[in-house]
Amino acid sequence: MGCTVESETAKVDLEAEKAAVEAVLEQYIVANMEQDFNLIVQIWEPDERVILIGTESHERLVGWDNIEKAYKNQYGAYSETFIVVSDQMIRVDKSGTIAWFSESLKYNFIYNEKARSFSDIRFTGVLEKLDGKWLLVQGHLSVPTELEKKEVY
Repeated sequence: MGCTVESETAKVDLEAEKAAVEAVLEQYIVANMEQDFNLIVQIWEPDERVILIGTESHERLVGWDNIEKAYKNQYGAYSETFIVVSDQMIRVDKSGTIAWFSESLKYNFIYNEKARSFSDIRFTGVLEKLDGKWLLVQGHLSVPTELEKKEVY
């Protein structure tokens, strides 16, 4: 006669976790449009292991201190920011503690008194659920470019 033992591990509601991650990503957009640094602080893990790679070649920011400086500099330089998100994809691991995403951003803002617009900025990243809260631990923004194709012999 066999005996089965039911797992005492509670099932993770992956759809609820995905919705929670989506809410954090929405807060990220709001924080950038409103230049709300206090909200940015609530979204990123304040740790030296976090990484943000920006669109400029020198923007490989490791650690919260470097990311904090970048946001403060950006918020001091840009105004009237408006961001539209499209093509968002969010995945959550089976344990419900790690999530990754990709999305496209249309980024409009004023810089040096001139209106600027970037379409199709690709934003990807990783969030980790720490103490019951989803936080960004890695982000990467890139701008697609057309490269000249050369034949290779």
